[in-house]
Amino acid sequence: MRRSIPLALIAAIFALSGTVISPAQAAAGPCRPGQGVDLRGKDFTRGAQLPAVLRCADLTKAKLDGVELLQKDLTGAVLRDASLKQANLTQATLKYADLRGADLSEADLGQMHADHADLRGAILIDAEAGQAEFPHANLTGATLTRAELTQVDFTNAKLVDADLEESTPGQLKARKADFTRAKLREAKMSQANLRNATFKDADVSEAEFTQAELDGADFTGALVQDASFVQADDADLTGSKGKPTGLTVAVPTSLPDLDIFNTEERDTPGDEPAPSGGPSVGLAMVVLSAVGLALTVVAWGVSAQRRTRRNARFVMMRRDAEEDITRLGEGIDQLDYELQVNGRGGMTADRDWRLALDAYEAAKQALLVARRPEELHFVARAVQDGGAALDRLRSRVH
Repeated sequence: MRRSIPLALIAAIFALSGTVISPAQAAAGPCRPGQGVDLRGKDFTRGAQLPAVLRCADLTKAKLDGVELLQKDLTGAVLRDASLKQANLTQATLKYADLRGADLSEADLGQMHADHADLRGAILIDAEAGQAEFPHANLTGATLTRAELTQVDFTNAKLVDADLEESTPGQLKARKADFTRAKLREAKMSQANLRNATFKDADVSEAEFTQAELDGADFTGALVQDASFVQADDADLTGSKGKPTGLTVAVPTSLPDLDIFNTEERDTPGDEPAPSGGPSVGLAMVVLSAVGLALTVVAWGVSAQRRTRRNARFVMMRRDAEEDITRLGEGIDQLDYELQVNGRGGMTADRDWRLALDAYEAAKQALLVARRPEELHFVARAVQDGGAALDRLRSRVH
């Protein structure tokens, strides 16, 4: 999940994202947001060299258009009103960074880590942010028009009044995200995890929610005109406005009334009355065939319902397990940041720290291979072990 501070271990320790921490990053040491090097208003677009250490740097109103910031550690940096147009922030770390009003138009933000970052009013028009991470970030009023947001993590993020029109947030992770009054017209949100997300008074007209997970999502007051909800999971548009497409409504079905047991004689004009003597052999065969068909349909229906209930239960259990893993990862990340800020980064070499990281990885792997409810037990056990290790470490730190 994070880094190890001792310089002797730098080459061997990886962040869970796969990024190696450079010696310059490790040398930066703990600091508080904005208390690093003072670079306010500096212009780096004309060849000026950036310092090796940017952790917690103050880059307020700095000009960084087109600047190479690949894998840079900008944790806690202040980039308020900075210009980062077309900058390369691929795999950069901006956790807890202040990016209020920053201009990131057409910037490359692929796999960027911006957990808990403040991006209120930031401009990300046409930004390439595939697989970027913004959990718990504040993007209130941010402009993400036409931004590439495939597989972006907006878990618990705040996107109130954000503009995501024509953006492409496919396979988005936005559990419990707040899109209140957001503009999502024509946004492509296929296969997104939007469980318990809020879309109150948002404009999602013509948006694409195909196969999205919408269990618990709130669309009260949202404009859903021509929005597509084909195969969307648990879509509840109660209180929304407009007419969406792709919603399926269950219609009860029943076997046709064959009236096969009505053996009353019927008079046919011009014909002689049929002789009585009980049902014919043909009629008996029809009756038996109909009964057999009905029993088959009933048996198939019962079996299908059982499979559906079993699959639904597994899906719910798997989602809960995924949330447990997410919380464990957030706990690791939060404690790591506290250790860095408090000058106790050496604690990341502790045995319990390694146990927590190993448990986190084990839980993710167990979830990946789980196919039955009973196999999720391994996920729960790994999460429990990781949480216990974190608690022990936290008790020694505090």
